[in-house]
Amino acid sequence: MRTPSPLFPGARVALAAPSSGVSVEQLRGAVDGMRALGLEAVVFPSSLPDYRHGYLAADDAQRAADLNRAFADPSVDGVWCIRGGYGAARLLPLLDWRCIAAHPKWLGGFSDITALHTALQQNCRLVSYHVSMPAYWAERPLDGWSLDYVRRALFGGLTGPLPGLPGRPWRTLAPGLACGPLCGGNLSLIADSLGTPWELDTRGKLLFLEEVGERSHRVDAMLTQLRNAGKLRDCAGILLGYWTDVGPEDPERSLTLDEIFTELLLPAGKPILAGLPCGHDQPTMALPLGAPAKMDACAGTLTVLPG
Repeated sequence: MRTPSPLFPGARVALAAPSSGVSVEQLRGAVDGMRALGLEAVVFPSSLPDYRHGYLAADDAQRAADLNRAFADPSVDGVWCIRGGYGAARLLPLLDWRCIAAHPKWLGGFSDITALHTALQQNCRLVSYHVSMPAYWAERPLDGWSLDYVRRALFGGLTGPLPGLPGRPWRTLAPGLACGPLCGGNLSLIADSLGTPWELDTRGKLLFLEEVGERSHRVDAMLTQLRNAGKLRDCAGILLGYWTDVGPEDPERSLTLDEIFTELLLPAGKPILAGLPCGHDQPTMALPLGAPAKMDACAGTLTVLPG
């Protein structure tokens, strides 16, 4: 697995939209936020509101062309996905994986960008970053703890023990130690990958999962799909992040998330840590997906190892 060179003050970073589009205000806030971090935003067409294609930032050809060009362009130092939403998986057959592998660069994003993270790891053996995206900063500025993680992800600081939020220890659902490359991201994107050439391979890896805006029974269904596909059996350990706006359709006739985790995850016999502040909420940490890591579910720690 290759770790891309960290970014640096003055780096030219492509601002692309592989999924849904943004407003003029969101684009302006993203550019301003990147400038405040010392980066030069190179705005690609998919990030411009004029290119909107329904619920997509632009049509598939344009969004794929932006990513291909960003990796091929020697003047571009990294690629930051401006937001998630929907649509990244539609691009997977259109991306030039040989070119991307030949020009390894920093790529950041989360949520729908899970589809790209998985493909970068498995097609190109390239580490990429589960990190906050700049479209949302104008509406909800990053808190200091989250901003520190963004800087670590950008400029090289995600090796070693990853600090948790003071006063909010991670919860042990199943004790034990495990080592392996970090993988995963948004649960629904991982479930959608099953049966495709870009299906997530969890063998010997630490599987991170988070979700937003789903009913409890849908989380149950997606975790059941991962279990039935052998993904929980094959992984070395499980990390659970935010489950934002996830709840029952009928509170009086539902299982809680902890009950779902107990019934579907614990039988795999893997160490499980819950409560990682990572995903669709703030404060949020960043994770170098594809990088080797060690989890101690007894002590409630996660350490990124040198590659």
